[in-house]
Amino acid sequence: MLNRIRGAGKIALMACALMAASCSPSSNAPQEPRTEFSIGWSIYAGWMPWPYAQQAGIVKKWADKYGLKINIVQVNDYVESVNQYTAGKLDGVTVANMDALTIPAAGGKDTSAIIVGDYSNGNDGIMLKGADKLAAIKGRQVYLAELSVSHYLLARGLGSIGMALTDVKTVNTSDADIVAAFAAPEVTAAVAWNPQLSVMRAAPGAKQVFSSADIPGEILDLLVVDTATLKTNPNLGKALAGIWYETTALMQRQDAEGKAARAAMAKLAGTKPELFDNQLSTTYLYADPKAAVAATSAPALITTMTRVRDFSYSKGLFGQGAKSADAVGMAFPGNKTLGDASHITLRFDASYMQMAADGKL
Repeated sequence: MLNRIRGAGKIALMACALMAASCSPSSNAPQEPRTEFSIGWSIYAGWMPWPYAQQAGIVKKWADKYGLKINIVQVNDYVESVNQYTAGKLDGVTVANMDALTIPAAGGKDTSAIIVGDYSNGNDGIMLKGADKLAAIKGRQVYLAELSVSHYLLARGLGSIGMALTDVKTVNTSDADIVAAFAAPEVTAAVAWNPQLSVMRAAPGAKQVFSSADIPGEILDLLVVDTATLKTNPNLGKALAGIWYETTALMQRQDAEGKAARAAMAKLAGTKPELFDNQLSTTYLYADPKAAVAATSAPALITTMTRVRDFSYSKGLFGQGAKSADAVGMAFPGNKTLGDASHITLRFDASYMQMAADGKL
């Protein structure tokens, strides 16, 4: 699979319980400066720059500049990678915005999103049979991975036409089973992500009636780092930003070197170059740090995270102790906050992206 399993609802509840039963959040623990760090990643088009950078020597180049050793660690299961980060086994991890909120942040782990890497721009979609308008979904059974980004996309799609989740019945279906489920004649509605989505589009009578391209910038993919680790070791953030922007600049090139870099990423992902390029075409990559800073600093991000946290809370993803959607505090550039300002555990930190934009890394 080229795309990560995006959304981890029930696992999020487990993570909250584990964090509550374990030691206090990492931000409260004093740390000594370090020189070696581990960053976890899992296979997804927008995250393949990280293992490629390691293979190409870009990681070592930037780590050496700051006297560090940075290990880019593959974790085959996306949810497991986020759980390992939450448990302190990794210093940082690649993660979707919804999962950063509902797993480490909701569990009490103070987390900083230092690179907003991309957003889904058509990688996720709602499929119907026998209709070409989303309104026809009313009353249908909708197959999807419940409590995932697909569930969020369904809620946003329904809301865009004045409908609610109560107007349909969801049927929990794993990403591994969604293609086979949609192939059954009796299944007429489903929500999925690539590469499964691209297969489902070819089903007889199937039409995509809503996609993440209709809500640009809402399904975000991030690199997050433990806030206390970052505070004690700011050079880690500088090195990671340098790695990201050098690598994404290379992969955006249309010359032989850019093509070779993308082909190498495809190989690392276990797929063919043309399939990898197809996924990149529906992934809006923030290769320009100025654009990433602008997106992270824009009011639209707070609006997005308000929607994400309201959905997550409504589905119980903040744990039983959360009394409102404000239970998990978030911080944004410009000293703006959302939720409990006295309990910030998710921070969108644009400072390292800004250094890259200013040429100060």
